[in-house]
Amino acid sequence: MHRQRLAAELLDALDHGKLIPSQAERGPGNGWDEGYQVAAEIVKLRRARGEMTLGRKIGFTNRNIWAQYGATSPIWAHVYDDTLIYAENNAATLFLTGSVQPRIEPEIAFKLRAPPPAGCNDPAVMLESLAWLAPSFEIVDCHFADWKFNPADAAADFSLHWRLVIGTPHEIRKAEIPALVTQLRDCKITLSKDGEVMDRGTGANALGHPALALAFLVDILARQPQFDRLAVGEVITTGTLTAALPVKPGENWVSHYAGLPVAGIRLSFSSY
Repeated sequence: MHRQRLAAELLDALDHGKLIPSQAERGPGNGWDEGYQVAAEIVKLRRARGEMTLGRKIGFTNRNIWAQYGATSPIWAHVYDDTLIYAENNAATLFLTGSVQPRIEPEIAFKLRAPPPAGCNDPAVMLESLAWLAPSFEIVDCHFADWKFNPADAAADFSLHWRLVIGTPHEIRKAEIPALVTQLRDCKITLSKDGEVMDRGTGANALGHPALALAFLVDILARQPQFDRLAVGEVITTGTLTAALPVKPGENWVSHYAGLPVAGIRLSFSSY
């Protein structure tokens, strides 16, 4: 009953854009198993009210930001039909109404052609399971004050997922996979706000390779029978390649991907 109450409390916080006390403030005994049990209850509640799961987000794959958030492992959560947005011509406007303390993350997204194999650490093999790759912005949010939480809190809190914006995809052909393995690892990402560069990153910031972030997801799901296995057609975003930076209405953010066959995304924020 405790995890069901917390799931309902977190979903209410999401629906009404408010903060709640973190599990760290409520006492010991709330680890990874408890966090994902709450997450599983949230999936049931969201599906029961008509929301459809369309994919997964992977978070904390960039170890460069672990110290800032107290992270100790990557995390994951579902992406839903009402949180997934496709940017037309790589441009979109996003309304921040309902968010609490949103931040932006430039990422690389995949769409599954086939379920990836478990126990695989070969990026080329993982890429064979993909239909396309695309530039993406994930907007993350936290329902605990000042982004303070224990690691399992983050897993329960939707793994901090709020919105996912995907740009124009690049279809993956088998003949180009050897080249894409290197390109995905070595690509350079620039994140700019209103014409000013705010941070830079590289594909390797996602667990050494974005395809290895996908491998993490496959392997952790193999140990979590309470969740569905990955299915054909799911969209997977592999974690931020730069710092996660605060956003507010009126700002215009742009990503640029050098060394990868995709264009960046232009994302404007509004409050209404």
